[in-house]
Amino acid sequence: MAAALESALQAAGPGPCPAAEAVSAVRAALNAAGDPAALGERERARLGAFLRNLAAGPEEPAGPWRSLFLEGPADLALCALTDGMAAPRPGWWLAALPDVLEQFLRRGRLSALIWELCRPRSRYGCAERQDALLGRIVCLPDLVGNSLQGRSPAAFFPQQYFPLLGGAVLQVLHNVSASLRGGLDCSVSFISHILGKVCVHGRQKEILSVLVPPLTDLTKSDCIWQRICWRLVECVPDRWMEAVVLGFVQRAPGADVLSRLLGNLVVKNKKAQFVVTQKMLLLQYGYTTAVLQNLLGYLALDGLRRALLIKVLQELLETWGSSSAVKHSPVEQQQYISKAILICLSHLKEPEIESCRQELLTSMMEGVKCHLESSLPQIRRLGMIVAESISSKINTDGPVLKFQYEEDDEARELKSLLVQTAPLGVLPGLPDNDRNENTDALPPVLESNSKSPTATTQVVPDEESDVEELDSDDDLIPYDMSEDKELKKTKAPVYIRDCIEALTGSEDLDKWEEAVKALESLVRKNPAATREVSVELAKILLHLEEKTCLEGFAELRQKAQVAVLTTDPIPVAQYLTSQFYSLNYSLRQRMDILDVLVLAAQELSHPRGRGKPKHSGAQTPCIQLLPESGSSKDWRRIVDERIKSKTRRFAKGQSQAEQPPGPNEFSSLAGHFFFPLIQNFDRPLSTFDLLGEDHFVLGRLVHTLAVLMYLAVNTMAATAMGKALLEFVWALRFHTDSYVRQGLLSCVSSILLSVPAEHLLQDVTEELLETRSWLEDVVEKDPDGDCRRSALQNLLLMENLKKKLETAPS
Repeated sequence: MAAALESALQAAGPGPCPAAEAVSAVRAALNAAGDPAALGERERARLGAFLRNLAAGPEEPAGPWRSLFLEGPADLALCALTDGMAAPRPGWWLAALPDVLEQFLRRGRLSALIWELCRPRSRYGCAERQDALLGRIVCLPDLVGNSLQGRSPAAFFPQQYFPLLGGAVLQVLHNVSASLRGGLDCSVSFISHILGKVCVHGRQKEILSVLVPPLTDLTKSDCIWQRICWRLVECVPDRWMEAVVLGFVQRAPGADVLSRLLGNLVVKNKKAQFVVTQKMLLLQYGYTTAVLQNLLGYLALDGLRRALLIKVLQELLETWGSSSAVKHSPVEQQQYISKAILICLSHLKEPEIESCRQELLTSMMEGVKCHLESSLPQIRRLGMIVAESISSKINTDGPVLKFQYEEDDEARELKSLLVQTAPLGVLPGLPDNDRNENTDALPPVLESNSKSPTATTQVVPDEESDVEELDSDDDLIPYDMSEDKELKKTKAPVYIRDCIEALTGSEDLDKWEEAVKALESLVRKNPAATREVSVELAKILLHLEEKTCLEGFAELRQKAQVAVLTTDPIPVAQYLTSQFYSLNYSLRQRMDILDVLVLAAQELSHPRGRGKPKHSGAQTPCIQLLPESGSSKDWRRIVDERIKSKTRRFAKGQSQAEQPPGPNEFSSLAGHFFFPLIQNFDRPLSTFDLLGEDHFVLGRLVHTLAVLMYLAVNTMAATAMGKALLEFVWALRFHTDSYVRQGLLSCVSSILLSVPAEHLLQDVTEELLETRSWLEDVVEKDPDGDCRRSALQNLLLMENLKKKLETAPS
């Protein structure tokens, strides 16, 4: 048969356009030869050259030339078709060759080609030939797209081609399974290479969405299919291993499925072990919680892999407890690591916990210290939740750590990771026949429980039921007491000096409470009297501590401080700013000073709202009128309506006249608030070190300066303030705390918005250029997402100022 094929090929000749008879003769000889794998090397070489001549001819061949590509050796046909499409040729092949190639795919010739490479004693075994075929199979959409200049048929779109390739691979795996059951050896190495190259090209979703569901079912109870899957991933070259492992971890519906598909790959392959235990957990953090549960659950399901689980937990705790990592890592990465730690803890067994109890305790103490020192509330809460979880695991019988923090959805999700979830559809504590009953059937349930000797329903005695019946006959309607007020034993003070006396020397706690409540309104009503004792009042309020459980004490105290500062701004501001850097003040008092300065500056810069004090908690007294009878009407409303209906208006203005705008009182006071705060930040005190461990207060100071700079817009001091603030920002631009860096970027925004653009370019040109370079570095390299966004906004502000100056008339 091979001789007949050779003679037919010799008769066809080496020309590019063989006759129809020659094409028919070659086809007949191929059909007579039977299995294309039986052809010798010489026949294969001549047949390959013949097919390439057909695909590369200047005219479309005559006769049944398409059947040669669809019925002949699959590898020769694919090479000839792709070579013909890659070479520049006349237009006949633009429709013919893509159509033949699409039929090649539809008829399953791709699976036949892959199967030939998996069969024992394959003739395509040389590495060069396999690499050539691998490139053509995986890159076929790109080859067709490049040849047709973007006019590819839909079958060659990646979204359709790679699922088709996945179906071909699955068919070959079925052939491998059947061959192994028949006692014949097979190799899945070429399939592993296809899988690896497809995944490294970023097409894991398309091919694994076809492979993973059937393999999940086939490996449930079939050990041969499990060994096929294990061998499939083990034969993937190391350069493609990461993409394959990541694809399986993301696509597997559960840790048990992942264990069946990968086996002990992480134990056998160092590259896979690095990807699973290092890269996906410590170097990357964009994966979902489900992926983390798959990954760590896979490590926990086998005895050989559990040692890696313990090792992973130790490395995660080391990173979690590193002060450098807490300072320089993004919040998202720290959340990711915290989730991984909690999932690892949920998989630990009691003997494993006992063996590493001391190490867990040490890591917990170091980690919670680093997290509680952070300026970001999210980081502090993460540290609290993880520390509580570790404590509950290592101290099952004794006392455990317990912190106070806000319980939101994120905190509840983190805590849920510590508990292994039960299978869906199982509700503990309910019998099987009661799981789907409606809760509306409450009376029958109670009735059945009352008959049970172990029922927990309380039975009401007869005497009590009689009393309830008597009470139910009582038709008395309770009084409405919603407007009632508690009778005061002590009158509220009327003068400011009475408040000072009550706050400093009085032992009467009721009198002290009334003074705290009334002080703000008295200060605002008596500005002249306040100015006489303003500094004394500011000192009293700064040191005032809560003596009773007065509701809203902190807010009342702060409002009174703001009222004193806005009433007599210069001396009180000088006092508060000087005390900020003084000795023997707590961090809470220093932050209170900053809060009061900001609130007072906001109020002074909006003078129209000061007619009606926003900070007063006292309600305006009013007289409640009785309901009017039907004959007695609101005469003023009736008269106004009549006048309005009889009046002809040609234009309608504002219905209510606005208050006349007043001057910005903060414009002349901005320097008194701003410059004393910015002077001594780099001078450490024995109890206060802004550039050291008190970086949280430094962050509050930086944000305060940003607000004061923003409120100083259109003031005489804005330019000098902006220049000083820019130098301050430049000195702290590389601070390790993200909260401080966020404040520094807010300062830059305030400078760009408050200082006139002309003054910026005239006075601080070099500083602006340096600041721009720093902002570009922040956008590219800062680990904190908020810092990157703020820096980008500042760069946009700079561009807008530049365009504004370019378009402005000279």
